[in-house]
Amino acid sequence: MFCSEISIMRNRLREIVGASTNWRDHQQALADRLSLSNQLAGSQDELPVRRMKDSYIEVHLPLGTDPTLREKYLNYHKGSGFSIPVLICYSHTHNKALQRSPLSIVTALVDKIDMRKQVIHPDCDIKFTGHVTWVGKTSIEAKMHMSQYHDGAYTPVLDATFVMVARDPENKRYTTTIHPSPQPSIFNKTRRVELSTASLLKVAPTAEERKIVHSLFLNTLDTKTVSFRSRVLPPNSVWMEDAKVKGLEICHPQERNIFNRIFGGFLMRKAYELGWANACAYGGCRPNLVAVDDILFQKPVEIGSLLLLSSQVCYTEGNYIQVRVHTEVLDPLTRHHNTTNVFHFTFVTDKDVPNIVPQSYGESMLYLDGKRHFNQTLESQ
Repeated sequence: MFCSEISIMRNRLREIVGASTNWRDHQQALADRLSLSNQLAGSQDELPVRRMKDSYIEVHLPLGTDPTLREKYLNYHKGSGFSIPVLICYSHTHNKALQRSPLSIVTALVDKIDMRKQVIHPDCDIKFTGHVTWVGKTSIEAKMHMSQYHDGAYTPVLDATFVMVARDPENKRYTTTIHPSPQPSIFNKTRRVELSTASLLKVAPTAEERKIVHSLFLNTLDTKTVSFRSRVLPPNSVWMEDAKVKGLEICHPQERNIFNRIFGGFLMRKAYELGWANACAYGGCRPNLVAVDDILFQKPVEIGSLLLLSSQVCYTEGNYIQVRVHTEVLDPLTRHHNTTNVFHFTFVTDKDVPNIVPQSYGESMLYLDGKRHFNQTLESQ
């Protein structure tokens, strides 16, 4: 599939899903989708096999040849690239016999975003390409690549891996209606399962990690006293408690997706901006993004929600800054907080930055978790 502009891609998505373009009509649009339930296949055996090339799409953003479009995307970032993996998956599951798709395909995880180029030119055309790389019973992995035309050729800018899930027309339950692919799997599921199993929220740190935590603790002890409570900040260091930046967003209907929930690209952009601001303040200079890692969409964010964002510098090494951004929704009536996303950003600066130092055990776990994500990023570069 070839799309000459982002707007054409968005309109194609709305046609496939049957989404309303007006906020006031969304209830009727949801009722219309409910009637699509009888079009769901009973099992994968009823579905035709699809190849990777069947889901291939190419979307162009002509920033170099369209000044009006350039001005729009320079000043009004809408996270358009985030819709492309959804369209890729709908292309994979498309049934020509049906006017609208009975599936609700939503983002479950952004596994990895690797920056291949630090400078993105505002006056050069951009091209997005992607296709499905693996299919399970209810989930799909899609790869997306972004490149930019500069000096007579397209050069890579970023590579991203998304995991999408298929749900029923009401977007309430999982459904096993994904077309299987016979091609070899290049799915990263095994790695993700291993990382989840080894999570510091589930198991104790390794022996090597415990040595690191103890060394950090010893480096902060006051040698003038014989006390475990007396702590001193080492030279060229910052307490982790002093490396936080927080924010609040009221989620308006303008930021909704085709299923009338808050668009995942909007959440990613707000988390990135807060994380970037924290890294900028911490390093004392403008940082560049190296990678985004392991973004799990735990819960959808409803329109009208109060979204609380908290960024924390959790690991530093040389001129690298690892930032964790935690987002949660606050219910003003019950005052309950529900986590929606956790983002991991790796930034690089032009100069070495101070060392981040944890004080509590909880901060030490954040430090180790940040170190793990940082090491994974370096390994993939």
